[in-house]
Amino acid sequence: MKDKKQYKRYSTAFKEEAVALVTEQGYSVQKAADSLGIRVNLRFCRNLI
Repeated sequence: MKDKKQYKRYSTAFKEEAVALVTEQGYSVQKAADSLGIRVNLRFCRNLI
C-alpha cells in the first residue's frame, strides 16, 4: 500500500502576498508564482485567473 502524499500548507499571509502581487502590483499569475517559487496550478493561484 502506498503512503498518502504530504501536501505543503501555505499560511494565510503567504497567500495574501501572492494575491497582492497580482492584484496590486500588476504581476501575471505565472510571474507571481515564479517569484514565490510555487506552481501556478495551486488552488489559490487558480482562483486568480
